[in-house]
Amino acid sequence: MLRLPPFTYLQPKSLRQALRMKADAGPDGAYIAGGTDLLPNMKRRHQEPKVLVSLSGIRALGRITGGTGGSALSVGAGVTLTALHTHRRTRKRYGALARAAELVSSPLLRNMGTFGGNLCLDTRCNYYNQTYEWRKAIDFCMKKDGVICWVAPSSPRCWAVSSSDTAPVAVALGAEFVLVGPETERVLPAAEFFNDDGIRYLTKHPDEILTEVRLPPANGWDATYWKLRRRGTIDFPVLGVAVWVRWDNGLVADARIALGGVASYPKLVPEAAAVVVGTELEDDAIREAAAAAYRPAKPMDNTDFGLAWRKEMVRNYVTGALEELKARRGSGTTKRDV
Repeated sequence: MLRLPPFTYLQPKSLRQALRMKADAGPDGAYIAGGTDLLPNMKRRHQEPKVLVSLSGIRALGRITGGTGGSALSVGAGVTLTALHTHRRTRKRYGALARAAELVSSPLLRNMGTFGGNLCLDTRCNYYNQTYEWRKAIDFCMKKDGVICWVAPSSPRCWAVSSSDTAPVAVALGAEFVLVGPETERVLPAAEFFNDDGIRYLTKHPDEILTEVRLPPANGWDATYWKLRRRGTIDFPVLGVAVWVRWDNGLVADARIALGGVASYPKLVPEAAAVVVGTELEDDAIREAAAAAYRPAKPMDNTDFGLAWRKEMVRNYVTGALEELKARRGSGTTKRDV
């Protein structure tokens, strides 16, 4: 049986109090929300904080506001994944995000896991997400206690993969993240919140708290999210495809395509998005965009399924996502009707 190491659990009631508690704990402290990622990692000794500062008692982090009359939607980082995907305005105006939240794990874990926690999800790898004894038998890995990345032994970096469902959608939608630290507050575009590095996968400072995600007004655009995994539930994505398009007079005026599960961060593929701009999403444009997304996608031996097949599925899933948006446009429906 895997057991948690001993720790002190603190329950602040405000952001200011949480920041002070974390500062007092120093490197031995860590923030915890739902705990669905951190606690299993602690059992496997991936992280061993001595002090956990809970964010679950801070009411401001659990609110969803706005999203009416064409206004932006603000989602607190402490909103549970269940609350996010069942929220009426989120489902109506931001259906891709609601869908991504609904596809995370199982109902029990969605009831505990938070939106902010899924965005900050630790990167994963076949050689990292194992028990301490298993990892010790291979002399550990670069991400924790070792010096070699077993995915690419000659590489100077860690290739653990981003397996968040909501992160590619947030990047594709052009969301903004609000980060509050001991001294300052800053706002980052979602794409700048993530690093392409399996160890330093976030640009968030250790003492900062992700408090809020600001989603753009739902005017003139549509988006979707497709997820590939071995089973129909529970499993992390081995591929996530988030596609966002803005329509203008029947043509695609702008587009973003973000891939999850193929790199250590949600990977924007601007060359694929550029192909469909100015088109009606004709079959040729979709085919070219899918090929453009396929080329830079480089799955590695860090998660489930074979590499070549996972790469080919990038082409298939980008095609399917774009065809879905085309079909919705042709039928006169949008994400508001889904």
